[in-house]
Amino acid sequence: MDNRHTIILMQMSHNRSTRTFMDYDSISQAVDGICGLYERKLKEINPAIRNLNYDIDDLYNFIDGLGDLSALVYDRNIQAYLPYDREWIKHKTLQRLKKLAQ
Repeated sequence: MDNRHTIILMQMSHNRSTRTFMDYDSISQAVDGICGLYERKLKEINPAIRNLNYDIDDLYNFIDGLGDLSALVYDRNIQAYLPYDREWIKHKTLQRLKKLAQ
């Protein structure tokens, strides 16, 4: 079920010119991509710190701070992409991080 092509639509700030997209082969890869964006942002802000730590609330604040964020996930049954909002992405992120922690 996870191996569904996923497109992340993102607007980094409220400026419409920051709109972009990323596509992934699975929902898990898409979530990892969002976490990677946050980790790169942390490294950019804190270049002297080698090991950065963050919790789910920090990641959620990053996601909520984006101008816009949504996902389009391919559904083979209807041969179309289904849209999902920021809250769905946050839920999938929490599920993914829990799975990785096990």
